[in-house]
Amino acid sequence: MNNKYKKLAASLVLDAIGFIPFLPFDLIWAPLSGYFMTKMYKGKEGKIAGIVSFIEEILPFDFIPTFTLMWIYSYVINKRKNEELIEN
Repeated sequence: MNNKYKKLAASLVLDAIGFIPFLPFDLIWAPLSGYFMTKMYKGKEGKIAGIVSFIEEILPFDFIPTFTLMWIYSYVINKRKNEELIEN
């Protein structure tokens, strides 16, 4: 399996974990979520995504699939931008 699809699978699992509606769990999960995000996605984008992930998870009622959105940004949106730069 390709590395990008392993990241997609991991993203889906991590987002599913983040949807567990239990406040004490969120207090533990939020920093872990931010940490995992920075390890999965390097550079400035990964750091920003880590902060966003932490904030989103620490708030009650988190419902944004942050990891999956970052995967889409990295492998779909950003890929198109990189391909356009190469063509020009």
